Amino acid sequence: MPIVIRTAEVADVAFLVECNAAMALETEHKTLDRDVLTRGTQAVFDDPRRGFYLIAELDGDPAGCLLITFEWSDWRNGDWWWFQSVYVTKTARRAGVFRALYADVEHRARAAGAVGLRLYVERDNERAQQTYVSLGMEEEAYKMLRRGFIHFV
Repeated sequence: MPIVIRTAEVADVAFLVECNAAMALETEHKTLDRDVLTRGTQAVFDDPRRGFYLIAELDGDPAGCLLITFEWSDWRNGDWWWFQSVYVTKTARRAGVFRALYADVEHRARAAGAVGLRLYVERDNERAQQTYVSLGMEEEAYKMLRRGFIHFV
Protein backbone atom coordinates (compact mmCIF):
# COMPACT_ATOMS: atom_id res chain seq x y z
CA MET A 1 0.00 0.00 0.00
CA PRO A 2 1.29 3.48 -0.79
CA ILE A 3 2.00 6.14 1.82
CA VAL A 4 -1.01 8.43 2.21
CA ILE A 5 -0.57 11.96 3.56
CA ARG A 6 -3.52 13.71 5.12
CA THR A 7 -4.23 16.77 7.22
CA ALA A 8 -4.51 15.81 10.86
CA GLU A 9 -7.81 16.16 12.69
CA VAL A 10 -8.67 16.71 16.34
CA ALA A 11 -9.21 12.94 16.64
CA ASP A 12 -5.46 12.55 15.96
CA VAL A 13 -4.34 14.53 19.02
CA ALA A 14 -3.48 11.41 21.03
CA PHE A 15 -1.26 10.06 18.21
CA LEU A 16 0.41 13.46 17.76
CA VAL A 17 1.09 13.74 21.49
CA GLU A 18 2.62 10.25 21.57
CA CYS A 19 4.83 11.08 18.59
CA ASN A 20 5.97 14.40 20.04
CA ALA A 21 6.78 12.82 23.38
CA ALA A 22 8.73 10.03 21.69
CA MET A 23 10.62 12.48 19.47
CA ALA A 24 11.64 14.65 22.45
CA LEU A 25 12.85 11.61 24.36
CA GLU A 26 14.73 10.06 21.41
CA THR A 27 16.38 13.21 20.06
CA GLU A 28 16.86 15.42 23.11
CA HIS A 29 16.47 12.98 26.02
CA LYS A 30 13.65 15.14 27.39
CA THR A 31 10.49 13.90 29.04
CA LEU A 32 7.67 16.28 28.16
CA ASP A 33 4.77 17.07 30.47
CA ARG A 34 1.90 15.23 28.72
CA ASP A 35 -0.72 17.68 29.96
CA VAL A 36 1.18 20.69 28.58
CA LEU A 37 1.96 18.80 25.36
CA THR A 38 -1.68 17.81 24.90
CA ARG A 39 -2.86 21.39 25.40
CA GLY A 40 -0.15 22.66 23.05
CA THR A 41 -1.12 20.18 20.37
CA GLN A 42 -4.81 20.97 20.74
CA ALA A 43 -4.01 24.70 20.47
CA VAL A 44 -2.96 24.21 16.83
CA PHE A 45 -6.45 22.97 16.01
CA ASP A 46 -8.04 25.80 18.01
CA ASP A 47 -6.22 28.52 16.03
CA PRO A 48 -5.20 27.73 12.43
CA ARG A 49 -2.81 30.70 12.40
CA ARG A 50 -0.53 28.55 14.56
CA GLY A 51 -0.08 26.04 11.74
CA PHE A 52 -1.26 22.57 10.86
CA TYR A 53 -0.30 18.95 11.35
CA LEU A 54 0.05 16.31 8.67
CA ILE A 55 -0.15 12.57 9.24
CA ALA A 56 1.43 9.92 7.06
CA GLU A 57 -0.32 6.57 6.89
CA LEU A 58 1.43 3.40 5.80
CA ASP A 59 -0.73 0.36 5.12
CA GLY A 60 -3.64 2.27 6.65
CA ASP A 61 -1.91 2.94 9.98
CA PRO A 62 -0.46 6.26 11.21
CA ALA A 63 3.28 6.08 10.59
CA GLY A 64 4.52 9.63 11.01
CA CYS A 65 3.59 13.24 11.47
CA LEU A 66 4.85 16.77 11.44
CA LEU A 67 3.73 20.28 12.28
CA ILE A 68 4.04 23.21 9.91
CA THR A 69 4.22 26.70 11.40
CA PHE A 70 4.63 30.03 9.66
CA GLU A 71 7.18 32.83 9.94
CA TRP A 72 6.43 36.10 8.15
CA SER A 73 9.32 37.56 6.14
CA ASP A 74 9.03 41.26 5.48
CA TRP A 75 12.13 40.99 3.28
CA ARG A 76 10.33 38.58 0.97
CA ASN A 77 6.72 39.59 1.59
CA GLY A 78 5.71 36.04 2.33
CA ASP A 79 5.76 33.16 4.78
CA TRP A 80 8.51 30.70 5.48
CA TRP A 81 7.00 27.33 6.31
CA TRP A 82 8.76 25.69 9.26
CA PHE A 83 8.90 21.94 9.81
CA GLN A 84 8.44 21.12 13.48
CA SER A 85 7.66 18.07 15.56
CA VAL A 86 8.76 15.67 12.82
CA TYR A 87 8.40 12.05 13.81
CA VAL A 88 8.28 8.70 12.05
CA THR A 89 7.30 5.65 14.09
CA LYS A 90 10.09 3.14 14.66
CA THR A 91 8.41 0.43 12.60
CA ALA A 92 7.99 2.77 9.61
CA ARG A 93 11.48 4.22 9.44
CA ARG A 94 13.44 3.89 6.21
CA ALA A 95 10.19 3.27 4.30
CA GLY A 96 9.97 6.73 2.68
CA VAL A 97 7.51 8.18 5.18
CA PHE A 98 9.36 11.44 5.79
CA ARG A 99 10.17 11.78 2.09
CA ALA A 100 6.42 11.56 1.33
CA LEU A 101 5.59 14.09 4.05
CA TYR A 102 8.27 16.44 2.73
CA ALA A 103 7.02 16.20 -0.86
CA ASP A 104 3.47 16.94 0.29
CA VAL A 105 4.59 19.97 2.32
CA GLU A 106 6.66 21.34 -0.55
CA HIS A 107 3.71 20.99 -2.91
CA ARG A 108 1.36 22.74 -0.46
CA ALA A 109 3.88 25.50 0.28
CA ARG A 110 4.48 26.28 -3.39
CA ALA A 111 0.74 26.31 -4.08
CA ALA A 112 0.19 28.69 -1.14
CA GLY A 113 2.92 31.08 -2.32
CA ALA A 114 5.33 30.41 0.56
CA VAL A 115 8.83 31.82 0.17
CA GLY A 116 10.49 28.60 1.24
CA LEU A 117 10.86 25.81 3.77
CA ARG A 118 12.92 25.86 6.94
CA LEU A 119 13.65 23.58 9.86
CA TYR A 120 16.03 23.22 12.71
CA VAL A 121 17.77 20.00 13.63
CA GLU A 122 19.90 18.87 16.56
CA ARG A 123 23.60 19.39 15.77
CA ASP A 124 24.39 15.74 16.49
CA ASN A 125 21.53 14.27 14.47
CA GLU A 126 23.60 13.52 11.38
CA ARG A 127 21.16 11.00 9.94
CA ALA A 128 18.36 13.58 9.87
CA GLN A 129 20.69 16.21 8.44
CA GLN A 130 21.67 13.86 5.61
CA THR A 131 18.00 13.19 4.89
CA TYR A 132 17.19 16.91 4.72
CA VAL A 133 20.15 17.65 2.44
CA SER A 134 19.16 14.74 0.16
CA LEU A 135 15.79 16.47 -0.30
CA GLY A 136 17.45 19.70 -1.48
CA MET A 137 17.64 21.63 1.78
CA GLU A 138 20.74 23.69 2.49
CA GLU A 139 22.37 24.75 5.74
CA GLU A 140 21.52 28.32 6.73
CA ALA A 141 24.22 30.86 7.59
CA TYR A 142 22.43 31.76 10.82
CA LYS A 143 23.11 30.58 14.32
CA MET A 144 19.96 30.16 16.38
CA LEU A 145 19.81 31.78 19.82
CA ARG A 146 17.05 31.70 22.39
CA ARG A 147 16.00 32.86 25.79
CA GLY A 148 13.56 30.35 27.15
CA PHE A 149 10.92 31.04 29.78
CA ILE A 150 9.71 27.44 30.16
CA HIS A 151 12.25 24.83 31.17
CA PHE A 152 12.09 21.11 30.54
CA VAL A 153 13.04 18.36 32.93
